[in-house]
Amino acid sequence: MRASHALGRHLALAGFMGSGKTSAGSEVAERISRRFVDLDGEIEARTGEAIGSLFESRGESGFRALEEEVARDVLAGGEPAVVALGGGAVLPERTRELLAERAFTVLLDVDPSTAWERVAGTARPLARSEEAFHSLHRERQPLYEEVADAQARDLDGILLAAAGVHVERGAIDELGDLVPGSGPVELVVDAHVSGIHGIRAQVGLGARDTAFHEVPAGEPAKTPGVVERLWSRFRIGRDGSVVALGGGSTTDVAGLAAATYMRGVAWTAVPTTLVGQVDAGIGGKTAIDLPGAKNVVGAFHWPARVVCDPSLLTTLPETERTNGLAEVVKTGLLAGAPLWEHSELDQVRACAAFKSGVCLADPHDRGPRNQLNLGHTFAHALETAAGYRLPHGRAVALGLLAALRLSGLDDEVRTVERILAPEPVAADGETAWAALARDKKSERGTPRLVLLDAPGRPRWGVEVPEADVRAALNELIA
Repeated sequence: MRASHALGRHLALAGFMGSGKTSAGSEVAERISRRFVDLDGEIEARTGEAIGSLFESRGESGFRALEEEVARDVLAGGEPAVVALGGGAVLPERTRELLAERAFTVLLDVDPSTAWERVAGTARPLARSEEAFHSLHRERQPLYEEVADAQARDLDGILLAAAGVHVERGAIDELGDLVPGSGPVELVVDAHVSGIHGIRAQVGLGARDTAFHEVPAGEPAKTPGVVERLWSRFRIGRDGSVVALGGGSTTDVAGLAAATYMRGVAWTAVPTTLVGQVDAGIGGKTAIDLPGAKNVVGAFHWPARVVCDPSLLTTLPETERTNGLAEVVKTGLLAGAPLWEHSELDQVRACAAFKSGVCLADPHDRGPRNQLNLGHTFAHALETAAGYRLPHGRAVALGLLAALRLSGLDDEVRTVERILAPEPVAADGETAWAALARDKKSERGTPRLVLLDAPGRPRWGVEVPEADVRAALNELIA
């Protein structure tokens, strides 16, 4: 079975000369905190000669033998890196085998006419004639497609592919092809979503759909009892998988059930809310709640695929769109870009790509991934104090206000107020404070917060005086 994401594997970028593999690879490596290896650069560093000179001195066959040797060394071991392959690196069969064994390969596709404009007149030894250039592209394209686990045209596309995230209108109708593998599938569906999209998902899965399980809508799904019921009803073996159709609560509980059933089976998230598509369904965090504490029992279990179909959002009530918009605003603040001004499709794609990059860099939430909790320490405390009756997006909007006030960013506070219009919530202050102290990021009962020095410049693990945190929390309570 082909790799479905780049977690634990090299991320290799393949494609014809002029496709932008080196520049894209360098940026992707920075985003996911991996070492970047440009295969041509590695060859030049080892030999002390330029690629053109090596072609002249060794001939193309000699150069290809050297390229294969260096590719083998790079792909065979070491920590997962981002590797930009030379245009002809996929020619040797052994290199293609190593890519299948050790890498997740993304074809950075490019129109050959565009590629020619980029390389014409350069020192590239195989870019001397436009006619020969186009002929070579036609010759190699089948090999690129053979090695590719995914295709992309831009940086966000590479990040999404590397994380196993597929964003496309109408994707729910192709679930049978999009869910990795060929084994049977058990569908876990939010009880409310079931009547809206359940049949469409079953039709999309086709013959792979073998069972259908409803879970309560929203936060009531995230209980030990619901997980136990799923365990007792699942019938798939290790070759099967779970598909979770619903909002963040559904993907949380179904993902946890998949993580623990038979010590872990594959699963696919199909988020049906804006919150789920821009945030909750991505990154492999699964969890349920306990009384007085949100998301404290869970596991990291990366989904084999996340299918984000923006067409599913057309049925959302306005309150749910507002919930999701809070996560869009949060992501925009972290990215330093006004993502909330984009169209809904572009919001989903940009936010999902940003979170994919952060989670690939820190899949187990031990460092940079902490930034995604901007506003959430306060939000979870308010949700707990309100008995989980407070919509997540409203809680996040309030939490963002608190975090931005403590960051001293008045302009961004006004942005949140203008876009999300959060109002203080009725909740017990002491219960909220106790929940805040129990937050997963707290240390010895002292909260650790995510703050911003400026948009796009987050800091995490920040200890703030207790009096200031309490005052910020109290401002959120009616």
